[in-house]
Amino acid sequence: MPSLEVMLMQDVPVLAAGVLASLACAVVGVFLVLRRMSLMGDAISHAVLPGIVAGFLLAGTMQSLPIFLGAAAVGVLTALFTQLIHRAARIEPGAAMGVVFTVLFALGVIMLEGAAGGRAHLDADCVLYGQMEHVLWITPPDSLAAIFTWQTWSTFPRQIVSLAIVLMLNLAVVALLFKELRLSAFDPGMASAQGINPHLMHYLLMTLTAITVVAAFEAVGSILVVAMLIVPPLAAHLLTNRLVTMLLVAMLFALLASVSGYGAAVWIDTNAAGMIGVALGALLLVVGLLVPGGWLRKPKARVEPASVSAAS
Repeated sequence: MPSLEVMLMQDVPVLAAGVLASLACAVVGVFLVLRRMSLMGDAISHAVLPGIVAGFLLAGTMQSLPIFLGAAAVGVLTALFTQLIHRAARIEPGAAMGVVFTVLFALGVIMLEGAAGGRAHLDADCVLYGQMEHVLWITPPDSLAAIFTWQTWSTFPRQIVSLAIVLMLNLAVVALLFKELRLSAFDPGMASAQGINPHLMHYLLMTLTAITVVAAFEAVGSILVVAMLIVPPLAAHLLTNRLVTMLLVAMLFALLASVSGYGAAVWIDTNAAGMIGVALGALLLVVGLLVPGGWLRKPKARVEPASVSAAS
């Protein structure tokens, strides 16, 4: 059995990164799914790359704040450009998203290879697959008493601190602006009539998505971020149409998938991020097939739109 120091150095940081990333993604992912904008999460997860590189070039550091600001700016621009192309070219939103995120992602790759000159410490493996196994507590405490000292926690992995801050930010925004986010998502006309700016709420959600994505980038990679944004909210939506319940169930599913996925990865000695993705897929399959009201339900003569029922 591994010692306490080994567990704190290896297992605890990796598991904490997976849990915090999945919870943060589930909170914003619920609104993306209900607004039928799941692809926007995929688009932003790829499109924020030039913002990450730009933040590094302007600040000359890989500290979190410049990276967050650059990614948030590009995330909002992604939503703005998608809307502009959708209206100007009169093409479907999915096609507009595809154009925007592929172009921005390609621009980010060029910036990373050229302007950054390799100094940004990002590579394809980090961007796509994540580096969960590299989230280590270099100087963990060697006893239970040492856990409660500031010197010990000052060396805690910064990725986990960033993810914890982002999770608290997402929860705070949803709690403070719950009515505004709900009305602007389900009935923009009513939101405007009550003095709520639905466009502002839309871009606030895009900003939160961008910040969440970049916080999870280094730990879990863009591929798993997309799964974390979509799968837990979708599985929760199969069980309930109440927004508060859906948020809580989505976070529970995200927690279960992260813990079980990491446990399975340790057991069979494989990539933790990939195994969490498999756990998310298995969770959605079980919910869809076995839970009453899932994919095995008999179709009704008339099915109401999900967003309308969720708003009631």
